[in-house]
Amino acid sequence: MKRRTFLSLAAGTVGGACLGSPMAGAAEQPKPAEPAVPFKISLAEWSFHRRLYGRAQPALDNLDFPAEAKRFGIDAVEYVNVFFKDKVKDKDYLAELKKRADDLGVRSVLIMCDAEGNLGAPEQPQRDAAVRNHQPWVEAAKYLGCHSIRVNGYSEGTRAEQADRVADGLQRLCEFAADFEINVIVENHGNLTSDPKWLTDVIKKVGLPNCGTLPDFGNFPNEIDRYEAVQLMMPFAKAVSAKSYDFDAEGTETRIDFERMMDIVLAAGYHGYVGIEYEGSRLSENDGVVATRKLLEKIRAKRASA
Repeated sequence: MKRRTFLSLAAGTVGGACLGSPMAGAAEQPKPAEPAVPFKISLAEWSFHRRLYGRAQPALDNLDFPAEAKRFGIDAVEYVNVFFKDKVKDKDYLAELKKRADDLGVRSVLIMCDAEGNLGAPEQPQRDAAVRNHQPWVEAAKYLGCHSIRVNGYSEGTRAEQADRVADGLQRLCEFAADFEINVIVENHGNLTSDPKWLTDVIKKVGLPNCGTLPDFGNFPNEIDRYEAVQLMMPFAKAVSAKSYDFDAEGTETRIDFERMMDIVLAAGYHGYVGIEYEGSRLSENDGVVATRKLLEKIRAKRASA
């Protein structure tokens, strides 16, 4: 499948900028190289889910999310589709969201996609519908400048049956997304996806370069060693989610050893975005985001000077 006319808006914007520039045709000056850092920090929109649902104050609108991230000292964002689910094909809305992020110098990293059907649904028609339902999010991710969409790998049946079905849905969605240069990544997000062996076997079964994982520091049942699990997922990781719940007086996360987790992440050769995803209840969402950012910045500074 080829790129849809949905992207013509982006092409027109770029073309117009070139035609109107007084420097059009002139040799571009090389940009200074960005300083090397062990990893970059982004903000997952779910960190503010209570504010976005209007259950906590101050309330937050999806269009204002890039500005809110910037206010918290973060210049990269990870959207959640449920907060603009009816806008996926709305060119004006997406153009406004992109403009707000671009004007602030905020990078759109990925879109987390939920409630679009099971890519591993037992019946083929249901699976086909789930693949189709995710395709507009691929197009939106491309337009916004993201590198990936995050999907769920849910199914029914035996482990082997679920693996085959999820791999089928994922493979077809990845083939579509490849034409847009977008990755399709699966998070450990419950059911069998929280079994790292099962999930990585599915990714291998798909066998496409734009199919990968999004290791989340949380979302594992008690019987799974979260550190071993993340280590298994990291060779396929195209994003990382730094799930946090609570912090002690020294700013250390009380349920997850962030130092150990980040050592695993970096040892795998990953130096991309690590997304803050605060999901605690004792601290406010604002305070939880700040605490997670400070902890990641502390770890990053230590690793950079090591």
